[in-house]
Amino acid sequence: MTGLGAVTPIGNDARTYWSNLLAGVNGGTRITSFDATGFDVQIAAEVKDFDPTIAMDRKMARRMSRFIHFGVAAAKEAVEDAGLDFSDWPIERRDRTAVIINTGGGGMEQVTDGADTLREKGPGQVSPFAIPALSGSMAAAQVSMKYGITGPVITQVAACASSVIAFQDALRLIRSGECDVVLAGGSEAPLLPIAFAALGNMGALSKRNDDPAHASRPFDRDRDGFLFGEGAAVCVIETVEHALARGATIQAEVIGAALTADAFHISAPEPSGRGAALAMTKALRSADVAPDEVDYIVAHGTSTPLNDVTETRAIKAAFGDHAYRVPISSPKSMIGHLLGAAGAAGAVAAVGAIREGWIPPTANLENPDPECDLDYVPLVKRQVKVDTAIINGFGFGGQNAVAVFRRFEA
Repeated sequence: MTGLGAVTPIGNDARTYWSNLLAGVNGGTRITSFDATGFDVQIAAEVKDFDPTIAMDRKMARRMSRFIHFGVAAAKEAVEDAGLDFSDWPIERRDRTAVIINTGGGGMEQVTDGADTLREKGPGQVSPFAIPALSGSMAAAQVSMKYGITGPVITQVAACASSVIAFQDALRLIRSGECDVVLAGGSEAPLLPIAFAALGNMGALSKRNDDPAHASRPFDRDRDGFLFGEGAAVCVIETVEHALARGATIQAEVIGAALTADAFHISAPEPSGRGAALAMTKALRSADVAPDEVDYIVAHGTSTPLNDVTETRAIKAAFGDHAYRVPISSPKSMIGHLLGAAGAAGAVAAVGAIREGWIPPTANLENPDPECDLDYVPLVKRQVKVDTAIINGFGFGGQNAVAVFRRFEA
């Protein structure tokens, strides 16, 4: 991993995001993207003061949806952070480069806005750019076009596990010898009235409308749902040989990943945590890492009553006694739940911990749930040497994804 990029509710670049994570800065606010009067849920973790023209021209920005804006901006930062310049690469090298930017929903606002236009003004006024703007694959496609990347361009949709899967796919492409470089991550911009109405009626969202900064409370006994968020994160992943040959700074390695399914329910996790535990076990096995070698777990940690207890059970099942010793924290306590981009945002946190030896806190963890009795690094960052970290991503439909990262030693 040689480059990181991020657009989040607490920072529109990876460095700002990371420093604000360590400081416990919270991105929860009252909703500003639409009038939430009458909604049960009126709070979110929105990306603030974002200008898409930092990554694309104004004309293109008008034709693209918000999740594409975020994905292209995060990819641009990651490419620059990695010191890559594709402009002088021959086609043969660009053939061996891939883009994987996953999402849970794509450009959903194009559907809702287009439906309003169709109903109010008729079919002749619906934008011809609506289809490419709503397509979930278009963030990855736009990045490939921006840099002339002609290798695999992949988008997978797996709800909240989506962007963790990007790291497994990147690992497979590199280990198979098909690619030397992969841009991997996720992007999401789901903050639409219909989504708030549906998730609010489902009971999935926090209703702390008067205190949005304290709404996301993973593993806390007073949690009442997740804080809806938006954003993107992208990482540049290369073969060691390719990175060293061009003198790149290697920030960490991706060394393993795994996927499993609960086969249980459309939204609730399987209560024992078996599927999530199996994903962690298989990921560690693929990385040839023993459970007691893991120094940090970036939890899925959504702040929902069911998820946090189930994830705790899964960690205990996968790690045994080490579950009580390994530090665990949830970035969602500060950035909310970025759905298909959550895992990639977690990867930036994992790499930061490996690189700098600090673990971000779980904000708002003031009264631990008795059933969540592990070390969740409450309230304040912690200085710990981190050589190996994992990220968890568990999505609706019982989709479980885990990726393993390690400090690079030449």
